[in-house]
Amino acid sequence: MTTEDPPPLDVPPEMGLNEAAQAGRFLIRGEHANLWFEGGGDALVVSFDNLATIDEGWPRGPWAWKRLEPMGHSVLGVQSHAKDWFRQPTAPALLRGLEERGFFRRFRRIVLTGASMGGFAALNFAPLIPEARVLAFSPQSTMNKVIAPYEARFPYAVKRSNWEGMPFLDAAAAVPYIRRAVVVFDPMVPEDRAHAARLAGPNVQMLRVPFATHEAIRVVLKTGTFPLLIDALIDGDGAGPEFWQAFRARRAVPKWQRALLAAAANRGRHGLVIRAADAMLRLGEGLPEEETVFIRRARRGAVNARKAGAT
Repeated sequence: MTTEDPPPLDVPPEMGLNEAAQAGRFLIRGEHANLWFEGGGDALVVSFDNLATIDEGWPRGPWAWKRLEPMGHSVLGVQSHAKDWFRQPTAPALLRGLEERGFFRRFRRIVLTGASMGGFAALNFAPLIPEARVLAFSPQSTMNKVIAPYEARFPYAVKRSNWEGMPFLDAAAAVPYIRRAVVVFDPMVPEDRAHAARLAGPNVQMLRVPFATHEAIRVVLKTGTFPLLIDALIDGDGAGPEFWQAFRARRAVPKWQRALLAAAANRGRHGLVIRAADAMLRLGEGLPEEETVFIRRARRGAVNARKAGAT
């Protein structure tokens, strides 16, 4: 191992459900999913893999573990073996097994979280854990073609997973049984907007984050607001003004900048592109030129489009 190589993962000891219920760390291996637990504080964050996580191979820590570890909370990673949206018997059976053995009663507050596929699972499985809260980023409500005919993304993964029959077919059916949920999504993504509409309810707080794209979690992570959202559900029942104030940092996030410029250009709002690009360039003053080249290119395209429209 060179000095540049990351240290090897400290994989927890493997054990069964009975032993794990009282353990400070554990790994439970299942046929279709694993549970990886790292004890910490008296609040528990249960995180679920997304499609991208599966590509990391094994071993890998819980989803968002590097972000959650410094917060001091206990973390339980629900790790799928495939890009299956947890449409499998193993993950719910393992969570039920821990609940039956009193594992979740060790914690004063429990938050389930995940993005896209992981957001679907967090919502879907929350009723298995009494009083659990959910923080879901860009979640699908289902990938069943009859229930959600508007959803045509991820065709290969969907084709290889099972979307017929209950239980856990439709996260919208789980929503009434969740203590409190926060759903973060970009309303400008038609599919995400449609899924969010199906997940609405009096116990659900909708956080609309335009221009964050389907990968809204990446913008949240770049703005440093992920811990704020987690703690908003651990210490309360949802996000407040402090989140939106901190989320203003999105204006310096390239993913958000690209989406804003592209949306304005697609609508022919060339003046808006120019004004937004100028603001972004002022905000990024001092950055290497290669990090702002897409802004300059968008501005140049808007200027040329304006000239062409004037002739």
